Amino acid sequence: MKRVTPKKNLGQHFLIDLDIARRIADTVDACPDIPVLEIGPGMGVLTQYLVGKDRPVKAVEIDRESVAYLHEHFPTLRENIIGQDFLRMDLNTVFDGKPFLLTGNYPYDISSQIFFKMIDNKDLIPCCTGMIQREVAERMAAKQGTKTYGILSVMIQAWYDVEYLFTVDEHVFNPPPKVKSAVIRMIRNGVTSLGCDERLFRRVVKTVFGQRRKMLRVSLRQLLPGKQNDDSFYRQDIMTLRPEQISIQQFVELTNMVQQELNE
Repeated sequence: MKRVTPKKNLGQHFLIDLDIARRIADTVDACPDIPVLEIGPGMGVLTQYLVGKDRPVKAVEIDRESVAYLHEHFPTLRENIIGQDFLRMDLNTVFDGKPFLLTGNYPYDISSQIFFKMIDNKDLIPCCTGMIQREVAERMAAKQGTKTYGILSVMIQAWYDVEYLFTVDEHVFNPPPKVKSAVIRMIRNGVTSLGCDERLFRRVVKTVFGQRRKMLRVSLRQLLPGKQNDDSFYRQDIMTLRPEQISIQQFVELTNMVQQELNE
């Protein structure tokens, strides 16, 4: 079978550098003894190194042409190639409810959605590695007080320790993307509960970063439309800060403060 044609509508940029593929595959070694689910294997450049790791490997691929290619070139993996859309999958069915590691050369246009789904299934996914757009990787690993600290930083770091491992140039792909890529690794931290309503936590984080240049006392009005501007709630010291100045623990405390106001 001929090589798979990269499809723009699927955001396909096939990695062609075997050394980079091997290095990405080796990132899973930090979390041994659990199965691996690869997203978007394409023609299997990463897959070929993952299957040599002596652990169960499955791959989910939405592109039918790629699935056919993988069936032909990885016959021993045939039963473990899932021809579905990862974003629509019930992840409890992948390894019969057992935890697994997530990896892949992630499509740029849906990488954030992939990681939000990872968060929703954090008890199933203790480790995640792979390659994404460099700017997204920088946001995921960003620290409090930096310009790149934002929604992804807070939501992911609330549950995972994030490592920015290395940068990947454009020329190692076919077709070359217009941006650089980066390889990251995320390992679940020791947090089992945030200590606040997790849905409201997400709403608070998204709301204030939606107006990241404004102080909290301005952006939070969207969540508390009936609250008067001179209310004591808005006179607290934290309200004069902007979202990039707020730590994850402070976001938890802020969520509880908002919850109390909503309850009243």
